[in-house]
Amino acid sequence: MALAAGDTVPDVQLMTPTADGPKPVQSATALGSGTVVLFGVPGAFTPACSDTHLPGFVLRADELKQKGVDTVVCTAANDAFVLGAWADARNVGDAVLMLADGNAEFATAAGLDMDGSKFGLGTRSKRYAAIIKDGVVQWIGVEDVPSSVEVSGVESVLEQL
Repeated sequence: MALAAGDTVPDVQLMTPTADGPKPVQSATALGSGTVVLFGVPGAFTPACSDTHLPGFVLRADELKQKGVDTVVCTAANDAFVLGAWADARNVGDAVLMLADGNAEFATAAGLDMDGSKFGLGTRSKRYAAIIKDGVVQWIGVEDVPSSVEVSGVESVLEQL
């Protein structure tokens, strides 16, 4: 069953890119304190993810903070090296914490995994966004179509805050 309002976020190990290489981070630690906006994407450098989804959260990070968001987190079923390169290419800086879900373990534990094998992608994350307070989901919007950025875009999140 997919993650829903009222659920506690799953606790799995993710990796964050750093200047010293990938660093392990538990999802419960990254998402468990304060108000967190989490958005998941099927893959770094893919069209909707790279052209719309990530840039929206980067450009409007200050607005999210003004509405009480402590941390904005992006997760994708890619390795930390790819997420680091994507963050650099998109000038993410410290606006968004990038968390690599290389084996799609978080996506699977959250019931938000999808089969992208017909596109040569294997198991990936569905596209979604969630508002989490102290580790508990307050709101989540999951796209029906992987290339759509309607219910999971920054505008939808801002409306929910």
